[in-house]
Amino acid sequence: MPVTDAELAALVHSHDIIDIGIRADDARRRRHGARTTFVRVADVPSDLAADVRVPPAAREVRIVGTPPSKAAALERIRAVVSAAGGAAVTGFSLADLEQLAAREQVTLRALLEDMRAAGLELVAEAPIDRLQNPRRSIEQVNIAGLALARLTVHRLESADLAALFHEVTALQEWVAVIRAFAPLPRTINRSVPTTGFDDVKRIALARLLVTNIPSIQVDWSLYGPKLAQVALTVGADDLDAVSAVDDLSEGRRRAPLEEIQRNIRAAGLDPVERDGRFEPIAR
Repeated sequence: MPVTDAELAALVHSHDIIDIGIRADDARRRRHGARTTFVRVADVPSDLAADVRVPPAAREVRIVGTPPSKAAALERIRAVVSAAGGAAVTGFSLADLEQLAAREQVTLRALLEDMRAAGLELVAEAPIDRLQNPRRSIEQVNIAGLALARLTVHRLESADLAALFHEVTALQEWVAVIRAFAPLPRTINRSVPTTGFDDVKRIALARLLVTNIPSIQVDWSLYGPKLAQVALTVGADDLDAVSAVDDLSEGRRRAPLEEIQRNIRAAGLDPVERDGRFEPIAR
């Protein structure tokens, strides 16, 4: 049964991670069952001087970094699309694109429409705590014909998780296009370090409080297999940024595809590979 507002308030201040985790796992299983998705991603620098290398196993090709100009961004998108072999091409932080549009003295919508015309399919991330106007900017992504890959949190500045997650919920009520929310911060604040307990609780509360976003996501490359596996048992259902390089140098069991599937199964769940468009890979 859904938890009440009073119960949620109690959970936010609770140190009983077992109870919180069980509730979050129940909520996750009601929505997704044992199905757990993951995507293999090839990162490509936005720097025009860098080579574009796309491993055959990549299901998403992600342009990372901040483009110096609109012209450079469009040129890079075209080059990556040409090399992607049909894989979804995603790229950039929406916060960086807000700033780029301001520097180029164009509207964000115009910039996004030009990127869509160049072949970009999804904006890679929208950091809610860096966006000038989250609702308006995400709406512009949708209007421009693009999709948003994930809502993220750039830096953890406040311990008020209830307020953050209520803000995320309200944002989704307005835009209704967010498919995945990654609640763990992308940049660690050294003055306010987190612990494994904090991270696990944050994942669990995200699943309990943010009820209108389908997937709670963890970045495999950023947070590693140990935390990711625990996160899957307390509410997370999607793993981002699995390596697309099928490196067998340390044996088949240590290859990225085998490792991710093994970790998901060890959590008692069923691995399903997806592409950057959030569609399952047919086997």
